[in-house]
Amino acid sequence: MFPGANHTRLEHSLGTYWVTREMSARLALDPDESATVAAGGLLHDLGHGPFSHSLDGPMREVLGSGHERLSRQWIVADGPSESRWRARESRPIPDILERHGLRPKAVASLVDPPPGSGRAEILGAMLHGAIDADRIDYLQRDAHYTGVAHGAVDAARLLDTVSAEDGQLVFAEKGRHAVEGFLVGRATMYGSVYYHKTVRAAEVMVQAAVERMTGYPDGCRELLYGTDGELLRALQDGGTASARLVQGLEIRGLHKRAGGLRSADGAVRRTLRQWDAEPAARRSAEDELAHGLGGKEGDVLLDLAGLELRVGWGRDWNDVAIREDGRLTYPFRKPGPWSELARRPPTAWAVAVYVAPRLRQTAERRLVSLLRRVT
Repeated sequence: MFPGANHTRLEHSLGTYWVTREMSARLALDPDESATVAAGGLLHDLGHGPFSHSLDGPMREVLGSGHERLSRQWIVADGPSESRWRARESRPIPDILERHGLRPKAVASLVDPPPGSGRAEILGAMLHGAIDADRIDYLQRDAHYTGVAHGAVDAARLLDTVSAEDGQLVFAEKGRHAVEGFLVGRATMYGSVYYHKTVRAAEVMVQAAVERMTGYPDGCRELLYGTDGELLRALQDGGTASARLVQGLEIRGLHKRAGGLRSADGAVRRTLRQWDAEPAARRSAEDELAHGLGGKEGDVLLDLAGLELRVGWGRDWNDVAIREDGRLTYPFRKPGPWSELARRPPTAWAVAVYVAPRLRQTAERRLVSLLRRVT
């Protein structure tokens, strides 16, 4: 879909580090604060597993937490139990941080804020906000490499007009157009790139390949600490369904979206919520749908991302502050086109159904009745 797209964790982490440094200078943070938040920017994605967000679901199911918690564990050397970590007698990351006068726990708390902590404080806002260093970097980076020009953001203007007031980031009135442009860029990139149907097909396929491995979930812990290549090699030997899905990814024989539900209420919504909370129940429903279409395990996959996005999507824009006429305003709280854009989910589907290419025509004819049966 986007043959020029390139986004490595190293490049993005270095970019986020640079943005935090630039933002710190404009906010006139003291050297300790600046160094701490810059380290947080550099290490904020340390806990990502292979294929990044595509495996967030399996990571939570296998390890019991998401990548933020794993990042914390790496930063403070307290948690990951795979053999490669146990084999190290040293504490490399915390030792390096301490050698440069930084407190590992302070950095970890910025990357993975504890519940009820000061996420709203200025250092936290720089890494966890509607407009933060993380998003400023990856939206620019991804718009450039995918060629989606209308997804670009004016990072220079955002940084030139930002200040800190009462523990929050505030943008000057002259920066409002850059803020609105950032919102447009975010909506464009999420809608046309990150949640494009072909991108989602590949993501649910790699997730399903991991979930269908022999020995999943207990036997797959170490794979989630490895690289993309290590995981792909293991998946090729991980069982028939896993190998078939990986082959589809490698030859671009991606699953096709055959339909789904744009809205869900009542009992159907409760069923979808159950599938979202209990991945094993969702996999059982996928297999039932596949067998109903004459297919095999892994031939039908459910994408529930749209269901999750309908809860709280864009709410962080309530806290975006702009100083106008000498007072703080929160323009994205008001009803209107900007608040609607902030809250518009990047996909119109509550649940989308992806099927192996050979089942597409059959699925398009029978999918609605089969969905009604399993929900």
